Amino acid sequence: MKTKPTSEKVLSKIIHRGRGSVFFSSEFLSIGKPEAVRQTLSRLTKSGTIQRIGSSLYYYPAINDKLGGKLPPSANTVAEAIAKRTNSKIMPTGALAANLLGLSTQVPAKRTYLTDGPSRNMPVGSYMFSFRHVSPRRMAVKNHISSLVFEALRFFKRENIAETMVPRLQESLPNKAKSQLVRDSRYAPFWMRALLDQIATGRP
Repeated sequence: MKTKPTSEKVLSKIIHRGRGSVFFSSEFLSIGKPEAVRQTLSRLTKSGTIQRIGSSLYYYPAINDKLGGKLPPSANTVAEAIAKRTNSKIMPTGALAANLLGLSTQVPAKRTYLTDGPSRNMPVGSYMFSFRHVSPRRMAVKNHISSLVFEALRFFKRENIAETMVPRLQESLPNKAKSQLVRDSRYAPFWMRALLDQIATGRP
């Protein structure tokens, strides 16, 4: 049986991952020699099949079904690809967490994530991705929504939390997430726990 050339293997793997995926060139080294992989990715970039969006970082563009044309990569997908490279967990923090919860309309140019992996800054397109290493306790919350709420409230700080924020979270969070918020409150700073109870139960 004839073995497929590296170029076909690389393209097949990219297509299998699906449009909108982000990946590093190192992810293909198990299916071909480094130079063959590099040349294949270079050809696919020149043909417009994929886009190079950072150092050894590529994007298989998603397509806008209604308007046509290529969509930019999801910032979260880029962050997850960077984390995967170092086998790390990440968690949005600061202004990014507040924006994702709808507590702020500001889309931060610097997207900051907490991580159990190495600290680093990495520019991708018009964004700067910042990963900040923190203790395992800070990363202990496994529920994504609970993590976002904790980090958003930390960002605003107790003295700056507006009266509208608790009702807004009460309305936007699903009941399952509110129940999990109560269970995860043991990981939150003490000053935050009364707010979490208000968000989850609706009690003043």
